[in-house]
Amino acid sequence: MNRDEAIARARRNLQDEVDSATLYRALAEVERTPELREVFRRLAAMEEEHARFWQRKLAEAGVEVTMPSPGWRTRVLIWVARRFGPAVVLPTVTAREWADQAKYDHQPEAADAGLPETEHRHARLLQLIGRERPSGLPGSALAVLEGRHRAVGGNALRAAVLGANDGLVSNLSLVMGVAGAELAPRAILLTGLAGLLAGSLSMAMGEWLSVQSARELYEHQIRIEREELLAFPEEEREELELIYRAKGVPPETARQLADRLVSEGAPALETLVREELAIDPEELGGSAWEAAIASFLLFSVGAIVPVFPYLFLGGLEAAVASIAVSALALFLLGAGITVITGRSAIRSGLRQVLIGLAAAAITFGVGRLFGVALAG
Repeated sequence: MNRDEAIARARRNLQDEVDSATLYRALAEVERTPELREVFRRLAAMEEEHARFWQRKLAEAGVEVTMPSPGWRTRVLIWVARRFGPAVVLPTVTAREWADQAKYDHQPEAADAGLPETEHRHARLLQLIGRERPSGLPGSALAVLEGRHRAVGGNALRAAVLGANDGLVSNLSLVMGVAGAELAPRAILLTGLAGLLAGSLSMAMGEWLSVQSARELYEHQIRIEREELLAFPEEEREELELIYRAKGVPPETARQLADRLVSEGAPALETLVREELAIDPEELGGSAWEAAIASFLLFSVGAIVPVFPYLFLGGLEAAVASIAVSALALFLLGAGITVITGRSAIRSGLRQVLIGLAAAAITFGVGRLFGVALAG
C-alpha cells in the first residue's frame, strides 16, 4: 500500500471512530437506565481514544488534521434516538458494529495497538445489550408470564412438524409423479420407499453437518475467547464489568465480580462464553448424532404416509387412498403448528392441504406427460 492509500484509509478510520464516539455520547445522554448510560459513555471514551490514535498516525505521516464532524448517517441516528429513544436505533447500531468489527483485522498498525480485539468486544457487547436491556422485560418474556405465548418446547415442536411435513410433501409428490406415468403398483411402491430412504438420509446428513459445523464454530469462538483472556486480562475484566453493568448490577459490585472472575480464570471464561457469545459450553448446540437421528425419523414418519396404501392396494384405489391419508396428515400437521403460532387450526390445516395437494397435482401432471411421451 502506497502513502496516499494509507493516508486515505487512516482518514476513513478517523471518521468512523468519530461517528461511533459521537453516537455513543448521544445515546448516553438520552438513555434513562443509569447502568446502560455508563456503558455508552465508556464505549464513547474508547472510540474517542481510537480517533486520537488515527489522528496521531496521520500526524506522523505529515498530515495535520482536526477531528472531523460526524457524518450525516450518524446525525440521523442521533436525531431518531433523541426523539424516540435509544432502543429504536440500537439494532441499527449493533448491526453496524457487527458488520465493521473485522475492519482492523488486516491493518498492521491497528493490530499492534490492539484495536481489532476492542472492536470485536464492542460488537459482542452491543449484541448483549440488545438481547437483555435492564430497563424492562422484553415483550416475549412478558407474554410468557401472562400465559399467552405458549412457547414452551416451541422450537422442538416446530422442528418436528416441519420435518414430518417435508417428508410427506416430497414423497407424496414423488409417488403421484410416478403414478401419473402409470407405472406398475410395485414400481410405485419401490419408488416411494426409495424416496423415503434417500430423503431421510439426506435430511439426516444435512442436520448432522449443520449441528457439527455449529459445534466446531462454538469451540473456535471459545478458544479465541480463552486466548484473549490470557493475552488481555485487563480488557476482559473491563468487558465483564460492562456486561454486569449492562444487566443492572451496581458499579462497585460489577467491578468486584469482574475482578474475582478474572483472578479465578475458568469462571471468567465460562461467564464470557455464556453472556457475551450466548453459548452454553456444556452443550455447544446439542449432539450432532441426536439431531441426525431425529431428522431421519421425522422425515420418515411423513414420507411413509403416501407410500403406505401401496403396501395393500394397487391402481386407482391405491392412488386415491394415498391422496386421502396424505390430505388428512397434512391437515393434522397444519393444525399442529398452530400450537406455536396461535392461529386458526382449521385455516392452517386447510392451507397445508392445499399446498401439499397442489404440489402432488403438478408432479402427477408432469408424470402423465412423460408417461404418454414414452408410451408414444
